[in-house]
Amino acid sequence: MELGPYILLASLEGAVTAAVLALTAVGLSLVFGVMRVVNIAHGEFFMLGAVIAWWVANSIGGPPAMGFAAALVIAPLVVGTIAAAADMTILKRLEYDPERTIVATIGLLYILQQLTLMTYGPDARPVEAPFNQRLALPWIGRTETGWEMYYPWGLSTTTYKLAVIGAAAAVLGGVWAMMARTRIGLLMRATQADRDMALAFGIPVEKVYALVFGIGAGLAALAAVLIVPIQQAHYLMGADPLLLSFIVVIIGGLGSLPGTVVAAILIGLSDGIISVFFSPTLAKILATLLVGLVLVFRPNGLFGTRAP
Repeated sequence: MELGPYILLASLEGAVTAAVLALTAVGLSLVFGVMRVVNIAHGEFFMLGAVIAWWVANSIGGPPAMGFAAALVIAPLVVGTIAAAADMTILKRLEYDPERTIVATIGLLYILQQLTLMTYGPDARPVEAPFNQRLALPWIGRTETGWEMYYPWGLSTTTYKLAVIGAAAAVLGGVWAMMARTRIGLLMRATQADRDMALAFGIPVEKVYALVFGIGAGLAALAAVLIVPIQQAHYLMGADPLLLSFIVVIIGGLGSLPGTVVAAILIGLSDGIISVFFSPTLAKILATLLVGLVLVFRPNGLFGTRAP
């Protein structure tokens, strides 16, 4: 097979990574943008979404599509509720102080991780995809008779992976519409712009914070539900999404949702291509080096703005 089909295949794998990463990172960026809280436990909310998806799918039984559809609704709601409760019982009492909330979310990380280990166990467990037909992909190449379309051996993807990309794009569009077109989004943007002024106008800032923290965790859980039929649910699976989400948010600009999406596409596609042609470790190293360059030459990120 020529080099071109390999690049196409790697790009498709990278697009799946980018879609899931964008959902996870947008949740982290939303929390920081509105609340100015660095949520170190964000990766564990991702992990919790995958574990709950496995539990729901196995509890319901029946056709895989039924259990997966239920997990797609239940897991983000449960994780979002847990996150909102954590905000009201822990972060609110710390008055959202940046240093103390970092320590608190580190503690929350270990609590969620160890509780999952005690109840779920150390084994990685799969969730069956609702559909997973393999699709052969065409390629146009030059032959002795001229240019023609053919199907190279091994150049294929699955309908589920394409659905993950489409679902992530639809959810990201919904998040943008919520922030730009709804009253809830208006309250979030007002709180983000000036917390004290929002309080003066009677906006229930603490309720907005709880809602934002829950939505951020729910987006991470939704991303985990989408990826768990491709990967497997495991109690230690939150580390990589947390690291990559921080990389994406720093490159895109802290609190910038468009920047986060663009950076997620950049990191996801590069991760897929570099992982296929070289190694996943090299992809992580290059992403970390990119963060260093961004911090040196553009400390506010590619789309970030300077604080007034």
